[in-house]
Amino acid sequence: MVEQKEKLFYEFPPVTTEEWMAKITADLKGAPFDKKLVWKTGEGFDVKPFYRAEDIEGLSRMSSLPGEYPYLRGTRKDNDWKIRQDMEVTDFGAANAEALDLLSKGVTSLGFHFAGEDVSADNIAVLLRGIHVEAVELNFKTCQKKTTELIHILGSYFIAQGADLGKCFGSVDYNPFKKPLIKGLESDNWVAEAAEVLKAGMAIPRYKVLAVDACLLNDAGAYISQELGYALAWGNELIEKLAEAEFPVDVIAKKIRFNFGISSNYFLEIAKFRAARWLWAEIVGAYAPKCAHDCPNNRPDGMCRCACKMSVQARTSEWNMTVYDAHVNLLRTQTEAMSAAIAGVDSITVAPFDRMFASPNEFSGRIARNQQLLLKEESHFDKVTDPSAGSYYIEALTNSMADVAWKLFLATEEQGGFYAAVRSGAVQKAVGASSLARRKAIATRREVLLGTNQYPNFTETAAEKMGESRCDCGCDGAATIPALDFSRGASEFEALRLATEKSGRTPKVFMLTIGNLAMRLARSQFSCNFFACAGYKVIDNLGFETVEAGIEAAVNAGADIVTLCSSDDEYASLAVPAFRALAGRAIFVVAGAPECAEELKAAGITEFINVRSNVLETLKGFNSKLGIN
Repeated sequence: MVEQKEKLFYEFPPVTTEEWMAKITADLKGAPFDKKLVWKTGEGFDVKPFYRAEDIEGLSRMSSLPGEYPYLRGTRKDNDWKIRQDMEVTDFGAANAEALDLLSKGVTSLGFHFAGEDVSADNIAVLLRGIHVEAVELNFKTCQKKTTELIHILGSYFIAQGADLGKCFGSVDYNPFKKPLIKGLESDNWVAEAAEVLKAGMAIPRYKVLAVDACLLNDAGAYISQELGYALAWGNELIEKLAEAEFPVDVIAKKIRFNFGISSNYFLEIAKFRAARWLWAEIVGAYAPKCAHDCPNNRPDGMCRCACKMSVQARTSEWNMTVYDAHVNLLRTQTEAMSAAIAGVDSITVAPFDRMFASPNEFSGRIARNQQLLLKEESHFDKVTDPSAGSYYIEALTNSMADVAWKLFLATEEQGGFYAAVRSGAVQKAVGASSLARRKAIATRREVLLGTNQYPNFTETAAEKMGESRCDCGCDGAATIPALDFSRGASEFEALRLATEKSGRTPKVFMLTIGNLAMRLARSQFSCNFFACAGYKVIDNLGFETVEAGIEAAVNAGADIVTLCSSDDEYASLAVPAFRALAGRAIFVVAGAPECAEELKAAGITEFINVRSNVLETLKGFNSKLGIN
């Protein structure tokens, strides 16, 4: 029996960073380390291939614990987040029945969205019938102009039910920048409106009534650091302007809820939420908020540390969801929910996988709910608070994310604050540029959306399952400033495939495979995936002895496009004879970028596809040649 505990691998000597670098440099055989192994993120900082203890030395925040200021490791000492499910309410009786059913199936937070014209005491009474308002987080979203009225109705309802207002908790979202960001409509009187909402919200003390909907930026394609930096400026705008309206800072801060999106960049999302709590605590702390009562969490000088806590609701992103191969959305939302849970957010909403093209049904809603229940009940993510703490990689990412987001926050403040930046269009322009860059990465396959720009199912159709787009703003008027563009990453590919579907024909792409076995198989697989992204039917083959035999088979198959798949060396002798044999009966394409490309072009061959191709633009060109618009 071992009498004394020993450190694992104690017999191995420590390895220095210099020794690691020497080994890596040798293995790279002259290739530059920075170009080969350092990841350049869109967020504005580099990610190294390995991190060590020395990378996090000197970070003072490393000594803080969960639940302690500045809350980098969480605002609570546990990780029991709320499982939230949202519903669009048109029939209040049916919504009540659905809500009661959800509460019996593991949901601990409900979100109700309904039109402003439906705000009434009778409807709220029907909606909340049988719901224990002290035990369930209730969240409401309606027309901005009806927010104050809704708050008064809720307060009266809680009192009528005999509830303790100090135990009722949830949110009524008032987002003063919804109209500018979504509709391009200025909101110059927002401070007075927000003040009215905040004043009404005092009657239900544990309800958040001021919303920082950073999820809008996420859905519009913002990089993670942009979502965070602008969210901080957004929250600071609320505090600054409402403090000028004579509201105490601690009151304002405690009424703000941050609604973040969650992208599929797993580790950076963990870093984002950790950095968000830390930076927000620093911002609120700079106002030195004073607590109105004696709280054990107050600083010795009277600063209210509780006011520095960030309330975070996270929901899975819409930007990277897809209509085609929609079940892949389950994989995306699962990893997104995991990153938010590990990061210690307060509540999570997982969007149903069919959210982009249908009203979620019982099945898709149940699966979305169970994705979180699996994390809790089977994976036990709620049993450990901030499990990523101490990871050299995560701590370094958190620091880098905080640094970039803080610089954006300061830059936004220099522009006059968040609303000034929105009114000038600076925020929309910056987010739009990021979305464009990300969609270009998808178009060139540097960023992969499975089922959309890689490994698509060309037999799938979607036109019949897509509903009409809806406006949930409820506001009319001509735009006076730029609005956010909510085109998703897959939107252009989906438009391409829908055009193919609606054309009434399915173009056939024939793989003329010949020559070197390994190369022809690799290039035919690449080409099949390439053309299937437009919904074309691909006809693959094991190989032909001659190009003449391949061309004859292609013509007999009724091919619209013939793709020659072979090795670069063999293209020099095979491509021109195949092109001439086809004699214009179909579009001729060479798979690859051979050295003899200029000679082939001189012979009349103009179409090439390879890993450097812009898949989207190339396929748009083929659609045009085939008469598909």
